[in-house]
Amino acid sequence: MPRVEPPILASRNNPKIKAVRELRQRKARQESGLFLAEGIRHVGEALAAIEASAGALWATAPLQVEAIFYAPEVLSSPFARELIARGTARSIPCHATSEEVFGSMADRENPQGILAVARAPRTELSRLDGSNFAWGVALVKPQDPGNVGAILRTIDAVGASGLLLLGGGVDPYHPTAVRSSMGAIFWLPVVQVSFAEFAIWARQGGYRVYGTSAHAQTHYKEIEDYERPAVLLMGSERQGLNPEQVDVCQAVVRLPMHGRVTSLNLAVATGVMLYAMLE
Repeated sequence: MPRVEPPILASRNNPKIKAVRELRQRKARQESGLFLAEGIRHVGEALAAIEASAGALWATAPLQVEAIFYAPEVLSSPFARELIARGTARSIPCHATSEEVFGSMADRENPQGILAVARAPRTELSRLDGSNFAWGVALVKPQDPGNVGAILRTIDAVGASGLLLLGGGVDPYHPTAVRSSMGAIFWLPVVQVSFAEFAIWARQGGYRVYGTSAHAQTHYKEIEDYERPAVLLMGSERQGLNPEQVDVCQAVVRLPMHGRVTSLNLAVATGVMLYAMLE
């Protein structure tokens, strides 16, 4: 029998299309528990994480892909077409759209013609311990989604365990954070908790908490061995760590600044520290 092509969604007012566009807004993401993964690499990483059952040891509810939207006119990559076949094989609804309608959903210029609607995994801090979270990063009220995504990417690069977001801040499933993570967000636990909850968890779990401060006396290279289980605690982009946050740290170190600037970008500083902790 000849293959039957799916109908093309060609109206911006289609309820499915409108629901996808709403997920650009934080309120819609929080109310639905859904977020967008746009682009060939990101959809591929989301499907790979599901197929590998990533997060089974730490997720209360695992990552799910609820639907895939694609524009046949735009897709030229055999791998992208393979992603649609893999999604269909897993009974994930795959909706074809016109190029114009896809552009109305896309968050980036010159979209690649494929995006996924995913359900964020749920993870409780109590599920994390030294066995599945040997070392990771905790950020205090981060404000830049690009920094959060870049830090997730670096956490993955060094083989660290995950990310804790303390006291609110940016939505880790903001489209910019998802894109900047380069797929790492699908494989790592990301937990949002209060600072007080984190402090209790770290103490009870026997974690060594390492903080950074421009005013610290100890150079970050002076610590010969960053003991594990460990958490790198990074303060807010504007204010750094306050006295209460410094008090939970077993060590506070500084990164040397030899020029006129007084601080590093949060993602850059975190990356320097993660590689120092890896050595």
